[in-house]
Amino acid sequence: MSSVNRLNNSTSGWKMTRSQNKDQHLTDVLGLPCIENLVCSADETPEPIATTITGNIPSWIKGNFLRNGPGKFEIGRSSFNHWFDCMALMHQFHIEDGKVTYMSRFLNSDCYKENLEHNHIMVSEFGTIAMPDPCKNFFQRFLSRFELPKSSDNANVSFVQYKGDYYVSTETNFMHKIDPQTLETKEKVDWSKFVAVNGATAHPHVDPDGTTYNMGNSYTRKGAFYNIIMVPSKKVNPNDTLEGATVVCSIPSEDKSKPSYYHSFAMSENYVVFIEQPIKMDLLKIVTSRLRGKGINEGVYWDPKRNTVFHVINKHTGKLSLIKYYAKPLSTFHQINFYEENGFLIMDMCCSDDGQAINNYLIQNLKKSGNALDEVYNTVCRVFPRRFVLPLNMDSHTPCGQNLNTLLNNTATAIKTDKNKVFCTHEDLHGDDLHEYGGLEFPHINYSMCNSCPYRYVYGCGFRHLVGDSLIKMDLQGKQIKVWKHAGMYPSEPIFVSSPGAVEEDDGVILSVVITPNQDKSTFLLVLDAKSFEELGRAEVPINIPYGFHGTFQNRH
Repeated sequence: MSSVNRLNNSTSGWKMTRSQNKDQHLTDVLGLPCIENLVCSADETPEPIATTITGNIPSWIKGNFLRNGPGKFEIGRSSFNHWFDCMALMHQFHIEDGKVTYMSRFLNSDCYKENLEHNHIMVSEFGTIAMPDPCKNFFQRFLSRFELPKSSDNANVSFVQYKGDYYVSTETNFMHKIDPQTLETKEKVDWSKFVAVNGATAHPHVDPDGTTYNMGNSYTRKGAFYNIIMVPSKKVNPNDTLEGATVVCSIPSEDKSKPSYYHSFAMSENYVVFIEQPIKMDLLKIVTSRLRGKGINEGVYWDPKRNTVFHVINKHTGKLSLIKYYAKPLSTFHQINFYEENGFLIMDMCCSDDGQAINNYLIQNLKKSGNALDEVYNTVCRVFPRRFVLPLNMDSHTPCGQNLNTLLNNTATAIKTDKNKVFCTHEDLHGDDLHEYGGLEFPHINYSMCNSCPYRYVYGCGFRHLVGDSLIKMDLQGKQIKVWKHAGMYPSEPIFVSSPGAVEEDDGVILSVVITPNQDKSTFLLVLDAKSFEELGRAEVPINIPYGFHGTFQNRH
């Protein structure tokens, strides 16, 4: 049984049955507290304000903890429908000499400015259709329904880096360059001006030399394609953004008119793996969404009749492997790590057995309470960390029907079923005790030390609610976990910051923003010792902050 470090852990009001729906990891939970205040609009704080320190913030931490996420949930009398739609609010926790200041700014995107100018939602988002401008006459409003939906530049998902500059990103073709010191919006950048893609993920991967890889879709007469993109590490001119970006490889969608949705991808030292999962996008429904008065999300659906396909690309040559690796239908938003070992690709990621969760995160669901809230949570499949092993060295003499995974201490399987076809099953990277915390999402590792390498520790959020309600450290040796959890507190994605001169993988701290929806103005930045997972200190912010998505730490040493 895994050892668990419980800190002020309370499970009163909870009932859970794990014997039912074991394969899909569904739950039977009662008594979830209402979290409506996590999805309420906030005002920006454009000038730094002091925080109240409790405990000790290590003096060696020097830099900006940057966070991104939804901050404005309505415009005038019109409200956004989906959590992914709301206007981006950027946050900065500046940490230096054991002190912390806080500031925030709304992203000054074109859609934000247009919405505010008209006091109405003017640009459609993932789950919100922009209604015709009430100032137009009837004929103009009628014609506007036949316009193609334009891409939003509401980059509310994450902070990313290209060529040393910071950007905020979403999944459309637009990013915004940001000054991390002031959070000012500097420049709007369009991926399609540099490479032939219609968007890019908010989760790029970076090589040690600074070369950055990402993925984006393109749509042609031949159908939909998934593109691996490479962005060079250096600028040629001081004002460069994505200059020099190239498409390394284009992968045709198995269904030309219904490509798979993806939020991220996996990368090792020499390979990129694209996970074509059976969360499908019906392009006809998406293109006609405005005409039909429906959100884009109505065109995204789960097709459990399709298997998952792992496409392996040599990132140096751009060659797509002829071998297709299959797995049962699964959904994944975030990969943990991916590395090469003795002729195998080891791919760790957070997975669930159902891909319908994306349409459960409607604002109306997040604001529910009582039995209605419990029902929403219990229909969302739990997410758990899993390991797949993909054999690289196969030829016509490789036998069918036997497990090709010869790695020791590993229960994942890879069985050749036909020429150039391998069916894979996973190994669970967790013990039974992770079920008690609702699985694990928002995974992070010591990226600078361990990305694309063998590693031991994973940090993430436990999800015994619709949002993270605990922080978890997983030790993959022995599948043990340590947990930070307090009732009524909802921590954000954990970010690992390494100690100066660190040699050990977990020598550092974990940073997380903890939201307290049922306590007014008591949000705080939490600092945990990454080794012991004990709290070192916290910096209380005297304002309310909505629950966000992703962030990063800008080290100022």
